[in-house]
Amino acid sequence: MARIQLALNVDDLEASIAFYSKLFDTAPAKVESGYANFAITDPALKLVLLENSDDGGTINHLGIEVDSSEAVHSEIARLSDEGLFTEEQINTTCCFATQDKVWVGAPDGEHWEVYTVLADADTFGEPPTLTTGEA
Repeated sequence: MARIQLALNVDDLEASIAFYSKLFDTAPAKVESGYANFAITDPALKLVLLENSDDGGTINHLGIEVDSSEAVHSEIARLSDEGLFTEEQINTTCCFATQDKVWVGAPDGEHWEVYTVLADADTFGEPPTLTTGEA
């Protein structure tokens, strides 16, 4: 299983949860303070909402959710072989989950992650330090 992730900045989390619940006809899979995510099956999408006042309507980051740590490590090797700068975060806490992930930065500044969720976590965690435009 792999699906695209779209992480959006939103001004009003509650209003956005109500809207996307109706749009995709599904309830959020997780809601925490300033954070929500939807595991949408059709289309296959992980939608993440991050409450960031005054940044609403912008992309926070993009990703690909994979089903195992082995898949993440395979992507680390593949992306490195392609000459892309990667930032690896193994057994890290992010978005109220323990994850293995790798980040790459696109030429225009978009941040992409390939990740797998290992377990739920009680805290949001730390964002990556990947700088804009690193590729």
